[in-house]
Amino acid sequence: MTTGRRTRGKPRGRELDPAALEALRTLLGDEQDTPELRRRDLLIEHLHVIQDRHGYLALANLRALAAYMNLPMAAVYETATFYAHFEVVHDNQAPPPAVTLRVCDSLSCQLAGAQTLQHKLVEDTDPAEVRVIRAPCMGRCEQAPVVQINHRHLGYASPEGVEAVLDTGHFHPEAIDWQRLKNYRASGGYALLTECRAGEISVETLMQTLETASLRGLGGAGFATFKKWEFVRAEPGPRYCAINADEGEPGTFKDRYHLERLPHQFLEGALISAWAVDAKALYIYLRDEYPGLHRVLRDAIAELEAACLVAPGYIILRRGAGAYICGEESAMIESLEGKPGKPRHRPPFVAQVGLFDRPTLVNNVETVYWIPRIWARGADWLASQGRHGRKGLRSFSVSGRVANPGVHLAPAGITLNELLEEYCGGMVEGHQLAGYLPGGASGGILPAHKADIPLDFDTLQEHGCFIGSAAIVVLSDQDDLKAVATNLLAFFADESCGQCTPCRVGTEKMLALLENNEWNAAELERLSQVMVDASICGLGQAAPNPVLSLLRDFRDELAEQNLIVKG
Repeated sequence: MTTGRRTRGKPRGRELDPAALEALRTLLGDEQDTPELRRRDLLIEHLHVIQDRHGYLALANLRALAAYMNLPMAAVYETATFYAHFEVVHDNQAPPPAVTLRVCDSLSCQLAGAQTLQHKLVEDTDPAEVRVIRAPCMGRCEQAPVVQINHRHLGYASPEGVEAVLDTGHFHPEAIDWQRLKNYRASGGYALLTECRAGEISVETLMQTLETASLRGLGGAGFATFKKWEFVRAEPGPRYCAINADEGEPGTFKDRYHLERLPHQFLEGALISAWAVDAKALYIYLRDEYPGLHRVLRDAIAELEAACLVAPGYIILRRGAGAYICGEESAMIESLEGKPGKPRHRPPFVAQVGLFDRPTLVNNVETVYWIPRIWARGADWLASQGRHGRKGLRSFSVSGRVANPGVHLAPAGITLNELLEEYCGGMVEGHQLAGYLPGGASGGILPAHKADIPLDFDTLQEHGCFIGSAAIVVLSDQDDLKAVATNLLAFFADESCGQCTPCRVGTEKMLALLENNEWNAAELERLSQVMVDASICGLGQAAPNPVLSLLRDFRDELAEQNLIVKG
């Protein structure tokens, strides 16, 4: 007796192409001979290798990768499509052109005319040969506007400049002049690491020094560094150390600045941090927008291994793939494990259950960068810096309407007015200060009459703002505040990982409300409260800050710009 139902003789979905699998083995290595290549945490690295070779990710290659790694195709596809820098091409689609122009649309670049530049590039290029798309902050805000041409970045970009680069056909990362190991050691570099490993300096002594120096996490949260070390050390081993170099906050570029100049000072601080928690391995998660720095760090790590200062393979450099959310520490951990970078529910915290479910110390680049210098100069040296009752130094990333944008190392607690006058050469000629973002896109906006507030942790909260990574974007009387708000909310809407409804839907809804010619303040404030209360992570919780700031401190300016605010 037959049931009338057909049975499938083949598995569902497209069949694996044996030729694609063989080509993948040639590209990555034979997984039968080297089974560690199947590790899930290598998925994103493998995706990068495939895309670097072909310029995109064909589904045939993803199916081959799934078979190669013994993973479900759904897992490979979900990861590949989560990250903005992976170009997945379906079977019925044509691959993208060989050249892609990514025009940065961050606030600093918008102020510098990026939108007009993008329209001009679209007009001047053949879409069959060159694709022009917008892209989020590339961490080069002091050079705005910025265009990325494949893997090469062009600062102060113009149509003529882009055309000149296209004519050369040179789309590789720009060369970086950095301090090599020999020169760093000649100035006393790695002496602290050597003494720590030899037992001449105890972890407790070093932690006391960092406490006295008031060193805090400089990626945004500002948590005391020695306390974070304590929490991780209290957990049973094995432990890991991970350095978050995914500075995607619009307006932030300080980590790039320090890494391009003194990568070994950073690496020494990172290795000391790993030593302090007896880490099994040290991971560095570097944003994909810094391809030149990938080469620098690879070479610097190779120098350390050749000099026997670190065991081969102890430092593991991983490459992000274009996801702002991976700046959140648990999302970064997920990405390091080869998964979509979605924040975890907490508790447990990553200090307890982090990378590979083991206790993990996560520090920012600049935080560990300071450790060797603090020890060399003494804790009192750093603690004695600062103004208006604050302690330490801050690397301020300054962009926008200033005469001298860039990274300015200045005393913690300096005010914006002091920073502008003493470090930034004042405002651009013809512009008057109207407001400023003290902590990047998520840190809120302050008006000109609040430019005398000390810029540091714990000084801005009463004004509805925070310093975060000290990314200062300066606005002038010639800037459209509605355009500023919509730019920032469009960024958050694009970068929401989509995991929780308050953030996923809330950012889109708020953006739609901001695009109206009339703002309903009560409605915006209610939506903001839902996002703050119910979002899983800081992205959704902080996304409303620019809007709330404008409603609180810029009502008159909004009215002058013909925007009606009700309520």
